[in-house]
Amino acid sequence: MTKKIMIVDDDPAITRYLETLFKDNGFDTCIADDGKQAMDVFLEQQPDLITLDLEMPEEWGPRFFRKISKKGYTTPVIVISGLSGRTHSIPKAEAFFAKPFKPEEVLAKVKAVLGV
Repeated sequence: MTKKIMIVDDDPAITRYLETLFKDNGFDTCIADDGKQAMDVFLEQQPDLITLDLEMPEEWGPRFFRKISKKGYTTPVIVISGLSGRTHSIPKAEAFFAKPFKPEEVLAKVKAVLGV
C-alpha cells in the first residue's frame, strides 16, 4: 500500500519541490498552505506522515501539531523550516531540517520513519 505524505508549507516552490520528490519515489501526497487549512486536509486525507513548516500565515505549524495531538493522532511529523534553530520547533518531531535542505536527507528520513 502506498504511503501518503502531507506537505504543509506556505511556499509554493517548496510544496511543488517536495511533492515531486515524494511522488518520484513512490509516495502519494496531499498539500496544505498553512496550519489552518492543514486540519481539513489532515482529517480528509489521513496521511501516514506530515512534513510541517513552522512559520506560516493564518496558523503556525506548532499550533496545528498541538491540535492533532489533542485529538489523539500520533502521525509522525518532520519539521522543515526556514526558522533558524529549533527554538520554535516541535519536541515530538521525528526530525528537523532547516531550509535550504538536502533532499536526499529528507527522503532518507521519510523512508526510515515510514519503514519503507
